[in-house]
Amino acid sequence: MQAATFWKTVTLDHADLLEQTLEILEEAGAHYCVIGGQAVNAYAEPVVSLDLDLALAPGELERLGALFGPPIRVERFEPSVHLSAPGSDLRIQLQVDTRYEGFPARAEVREVLGHRLPVARLGDVMRGKVWAASDPSRRASKRQKDLADTPGFSSNIPSYASWFRKRSWSD
Repeated sequence: MQAATFWKTVTLDHADLLEQTLEILEEAGAHYCVIGGQAVNAYAEPVVSLDLDLALAPGELERLGALFGPPIRVERFEPSVHLSAPGSDLRIQLQVDTRYEGFPARAEVREVLGHRLPVARLGDVMRGKVWAASDPSRRASKRQKDLADTPGFSSNIPSYASWFRKRSWSD
């Protein structure tokens, strides 16, 4: 089974939320990149997730906001905007936290969910995971999952493992 078909089946995305969102971003020439668990999947052994997190370049949310209309539901939860649709368990989160604003400019195209998409560079993915795991406002279970991503992530990429062990996360 192809990755896109598998993921569409797992997320029960009968509404084609993923395809619609990617089409809107492509047609608008959006500057974004994949972050979070799907970005980890682009670099390491994939795990199943119902989430797709995207970091937007500065100004993109304002420019793109009106393009997401019914049946796509748009809900704002600082510091992100959530996209959903009836008939889909897929959860797309557009991250607008200013700490992520440089990620899209440094992104590289990689395979994600059967699509070639801009993905945050390796160091940025890890930085985002550490930020998420350190955020006391997130549920403990979500923070634990973010921490759980990091060892498997770094151990699957030998050149990255030594960088990860030496890295100071205070900045």
